[in-house]
Amino acid sequence: MGRIGISCLFPASWHFSISPLGCPRILNTNLRQIIVISILAAAVSLLYFSVVIIRNKYGRLSRDKKFQRYLARVTDIEATDTNNPNVNYGIVVDCGSSGSRIFVYCWPRHNGNPHDLLDIRQMRDKNRKPVVMKIKPGISEFATSPEKVSDYISPLLNFAAEHVPRAKHKETPLYILCTAGMRILPESQQKAILEDLLTDIPVHFDFLFSDSHAEVISGKQEGVYAWIGINFVLGRFEHIEDDDEAAVEVNIPGSESSAAILRKRTAGILDMGGVSTQIAYEVPKTVSFASSQQEEVAKNLLAEFNLGCDVHQTEHVYRVYVATFLGFGGNAARQRYEDRLFANTVQKNRLLGKQTGLTPDAPYLDPCLPLDIKDEIQQNGQTLYLRGTGDFDLCRETIQPFMNKTNETQTSLNGVYQPPIHFQNSEFYGFSEFYYCTEDVLRMGGDYNAAAFTRAAKEYCATKWSVLRERFDRGLYASHADLHRLKYQCFKSAWMFEVFHRGFSFPVDYRSLKTALQVYDREVQWTLGAILYRTRFLPLRDIRQETFRAGRAHWRGFSFVYNHYLFSGCFLVVLLAILLYLLRLQRIHRRTPRAGAATALWLEEGLPSQKIAGAV
Repeated sequence: MGRIGISCLFPASWHFSISPLGCPRILNTNLRQIIVISILAAAVSLLYFSVVIIRNKYGRLSRDKKFQRYLARVTDIEATDTNNPNVNYGIVVDCGSSGSRIFVYCWPRHNGNPHDLLDIRQMRDKNRKPVVMKIKPGISEFATSPEKVSDYISPLLNFAAEHVPRAKHKETPLYILCTAGMRILPESQQKAILEDLLTDIPVHFDFLFSDSHAEVISGKQEGVYAWIGINFVLGRFEHIEDDDEAAVEVNIPGSESSAAILRKRTAGILDMGGVSTQIAYEVPKTVSFASSQQEEVAKNLLAEFNLGCDVHQTEHVYRVYVATFLGFGGNAARQRYEDRLFANTVQKNRLLGKQTGLTPDAPYLDPCLPLDIKDEIQQNGQTLYLRGTGDFDLCRETIQPFMNKTNETQTSLNGVYQPPIHFQNSEFYGFSEFYYCTEDVLRMGGDYNAAAFTRAAKEYCATKWSVLRERFDRGLYASHADLHRLKYQCFKSAWMFEVFHRGFSFPVDYRSLKTALQVYDREVQWTLGAILYRTRFLPLRDIRQETFRAGRAHWRGFSFVYNHYLFSGCFLVVLLAILLYLLRLQRIHRRTPRAGAATALWLEEGLPSQKIAGAV
């Protein structure tokens, strides 16, 4: 039988052989031979486990990042660690029309990657409550006495100073941003109020507060900040890590000639308040215009901005459409409806000699009120009596002219320009009245379904007012729903439906609208987007400080992977060389007996042995 001899790369005393029966011969090997076999087995095992470890470490990276984001949302409700010197702070004061609110935000030191944004969160006190405070009235009430504005806003700043560590005050930016109430004031009064703030606040507080940190922002800016805040909380500014994540091709503004990039799809927002309605969404593709006039209007509605800390990087450059429509909020729309209803009824009575709505016995039949409810409209000392008929379809038809739609292409409410929306690859969140209309009474907030919403609204409108009151008394509606909500739910349901589908031209089978009051169980304010945008260059400071350390960490991580692959490659080469050498030894070993027999034959014939060796 053949036998394989193993003696390569080892001392001669380590030589042993393996017969085809193998196992019995191995039992006769000495200790050093057993050690050699053990080393070979250990090397193979090491190679296997090295490959497994590398695959597990880097194969689970995207899942680990998802868990980190989930964990961040969970720990976001924990109290802020004010003893951590690596935590930074920022303050935003929202000066609205009815009052002013202060928000304190915090974030850890930037990770040093210029492609990532700051991880900004709302600061929470020891009781885990958000650090927020509100005062009344609105700052615009001091238009005639601007010297009192600093005293008015001091309680808010004192509140923030108590929560932000004293050692952090000088590096904590403070932004005082005024909205609707201040916009309607004359520019001279706006300037006087802002000057008082810029003069007095630095005297009493050490916050980082420059001239550009106090201003009256436009409705467009407010909409952009709201859009940024929502998408930041949703994680839409992060990198694509899984193939199943929704993505969109984007033509970066300013570099339309370059190839489109693929990044996460952002969410649009719809916000219907009491007075106005606002829409904001990203426009990923370059838009075309029907006319030069439309292009001029679009410039005021499209905002292009870079959220990244490096102006040369286009990864976080966005083009967002923002439009605000005054008079299209739920309460303002009802008021416009009643004004026209009153005027038209009075005019018809005068022309036709009728008494419709002038007495309770002959009320005007309003299709936008629940069945059999009684209501009144009072104007100029006159009263118009109403009684609801609860006809949802007729109500929709009646309010359609209030959309002020035109025949021009790419337009929405009031004929305002609106860039096209790719409905098949889009997602929208509806806030305020969009949520109240679907949830407070109809109890169907969340994923919006037009057909189901229409059925529920029709049923509600056609229900007698006495039945609705009974359900209300039994607590069948949302806890914050009141009689005003019940009374005008029918009208507001029709108004929301028409604004969404007719005004903004969303198809009735659109299924990617989510009506919500909170995102991840927290209310998202536009102030979050404001602090994120206005502090976007702060990571440069941390990046410069961490460049050397991050470079070394990156090299260590790279070396770990590189060394494992290098070791594995060298080991395979050596193993292959050993195998080839063994095969060669086996061939030589098989030829040796034949050569010995030939030598004996040649010797018998008297030939010199030297030639035999030469023949071999």
